[in-house]
Amino acid sequence: MTTRLDARLASYHSPVLSIFRIIFGLLYTLHGSMKLFGWPLGASLPVGTWPGWWAGLIEFVAGLLITVGLFTRIAAFIASGEMAFAYFYQHWPPLGGGPSATFWPFLPQLGGNGGELAIMFCFAFLLLATSGAGAWSIDARRRGRMAATGGVVTGRAAPPAQRPGLLSRFGRGRRRY
Repeated sequence: MTTRLDARLASYHSPVLSIFRIIFGLLYTLHGSMKLFGWPLGASLPVGTWPGWWAGLIEFVAGLLITVGLFTRIAAFIASGEMAFAYFYQHWPPLGGGPSATFWPFLPQLGGNGGELAIMFCFAFLLLATSGAGAWSIDARRRGRMAATGGVVTGRAAPPAQRPGLLSRFGRGRRRY
């Protein structure tokens, strides 16, 4: 019974990964737009202030890239690092979380340091950096176009075919660049 459930759920992996990426990318973009433009809530930060305005810039640009699925792995890796920095710089007590900050990353109303969201974003983006964008992304369309042309960009000549090397008979095929 669990084998059938595993197989059925596995068939939904790529579309659900795409939905996950789109939702987290939109939320991240909105965090950046609040810092940069004061939209949809709050007031914008003065241009160039450290670290808030720069974090907003990273969140806005990386969030847009993640949402549409363009250069997703790179953008998600940068976003994950930015969220790790945000947690340690703003929330963790030994590194400047303030005198009242505690170790626990939950809501301040519950006695925590408020870093729960930063941790969740960090690991969600780490997942996207290692898993990719999913089927519904610009990356997937680009990958499909590259596969259809044999990895050659349209309009350019294919590299010359190479003969197999001496060690190809022993299971060590030629390198592909």
